[in-house]
Amino acid sequence: MAKNRLWDLVELLKGTVAIGFKWVFKTKRDASSKVERYKAKLVAKGFIQKEDIDCHEIFSPVSKNDSLRIIMALVTHMDLELHQMDVKTVFLNRDLDEEVYMKKHEGIS
Repeated sequence: MAKNRLWDLVELLKGTVAIGFKWVFKTKRDASSKVERYKAKLVAKGFIQKEDIDCHEIFSPVSKNDSLRIIMALVTHMDLELHQMDVKTVFLNRDLDEEVYMKKHEGIS
């Protein structure tokens, strides 16, 4: 991550709060359960931010089972085709209007 310059080390401005982070590790396996690759993500704990103080918008997309059931019923009733896609990374490349400060990892100098 340092080689790709994913961050800039800066002095924390007075009145700003640095949010924490955590590492998320995952092992990807193929169909025969053999390890295909190891994945690691450094995730900012943005959930501690307060709307209109630290940021101007808080959005976390979730769906409820009732919503899914209604969609499935409409698709069946109207004889429609339903296509599903996985959008886990939809927010990873979004441009931010606000400055976000994250605490420095111990291994970063």
